[in-house]
Amino acid sequence: MAFTGGTAAARPQTTVTDPIRVMVVDDSVVVRGLIGRWIDEDPALAVVASHRNGKLAVEDVARSNPDVVVLDVEMPEMDGITALPLLLKAKPGLVVVMASTLTRRNAEISLKCLSLGAADYVPKPESNSGVTTSAEFRAEVVAKVKALGGRALARSGRHAPTADAPSRPAPGPAASAPMRTSSLAASRPATVPTLRPYSSLTPKVLLIGSSTGGPQALTKLFGDIGPAIGNLPVLVTQHMPATFTSILAEHITKASGRRAAEGTHGEPLMPGRIYVAPGGRHMVIGKTGADICVQLNDLPPVNFCKPAVDPLFDSAVPLFGAAILACVLTGMGHDGAAGAGRVAGAGGSVIAQDEETSVVWGMPGAVAQAGAAAEVLPLDQIGPKIARIVGGRR
Repeated sequence: MAFTGGTAAARPQTTVTDPIRVMVVDDSVVVRGLIGRWIDEDPALAVVASHRNGKLAVEDVARSNPDVVVLDVEMPEMDGITALPLLLKAKPGLVVVMASTLTRRNAEISLKCLSLGAADYVPKPESNSGVTTSAEFRAEVVAKVKALGGRALARSGRHAPTADAPSRPAPGPAASAPMRTSSLAASRPATVPTLRPYSSLTPKVLLIGSSTGGPQALTKLFGDIGPAIGNLPVLVTQHMPATFTSILAEHITKASGRRAAEGTHGEPLMPGRIYVAPGGRHMVIGKTGADICVQLNDLPPVNFCKPAVDPLFDSAVPLFGAAILACVLTGMGHDGAAGAGRVAGAGGSVIAQDEETSVVWGMPGAVAQAGAAAEVLPLDQIGPKIARIVGGRR
């Protein structure tokens, strides 16, 4: 049953066999009804409350006890950014997914909410008819609620850790051997693929791929590596829609102290510059005369993503080979795993974020399981490691 308005009767407290409990907060009765129906159609999920504004949600969160809240940005009486800290205070550990239409203002608010404790966001079609007909919006809402909610419950010990597995088929099985990392969750197998050796070459380019949880991770990472990346270009593919990526670049500029901007077609790669793949376009690199340049294309999605990480990684291999340093951060799915394998196969180095510090250990987990990583590290150790490597140290 989907809830379409007001306050839903709270369900009994969750047990280890219950589905992920979801609260939907949106001022549109149509949107509340649709999202509620989509969630209730999935046996892993259940709507426990539905509200038209943040005030009602805050008042009810203790009673309805959701695991995940899907929270609209723009609502009367109390909007999403006002309600967010109140919800997190009322229930520490609550997973909040912001939902906002693709305006610059809403994109800025959504990214601000990530810094205030929201787990992620979903871009919402601008009209109710768009919400009704958008299969992509439906799929993203359900996938993120399952992945983020399942991850939170796994960490609390209430749920089997299945929801944060790659959301699409992962690369094929690889030979197993002990992994050198101290942060794998106890639920993971004790044996995982062997790590690759780091390249002996000083990197000439740094490539970064990320998705769910990526904006927060990128802010941390660039705060750590900003002073160290003056001698090489940095290219970032974060799964994001167009309006969001330009704002993400502004946030990276502030965090790193270096100029970051969406890549533009044909611009040469320059040391110390950070190029962010624009939403809705694949960003790769290629040669124009003697220059290595950014190239944008409108080819179909790769791994269901556009921009995607794999095309960026693949394009760098023939140009930089063993002088590539790549990093795969938190994210759903397995985008970047195949490209990381090709980088490693060419002698380059790949660092994957560990499970404990990832919002979702899909993308970096797939890299590790594919045997493409030189090291699997907590987020706070990745920046210092990159700084040492690009400085010619290990």
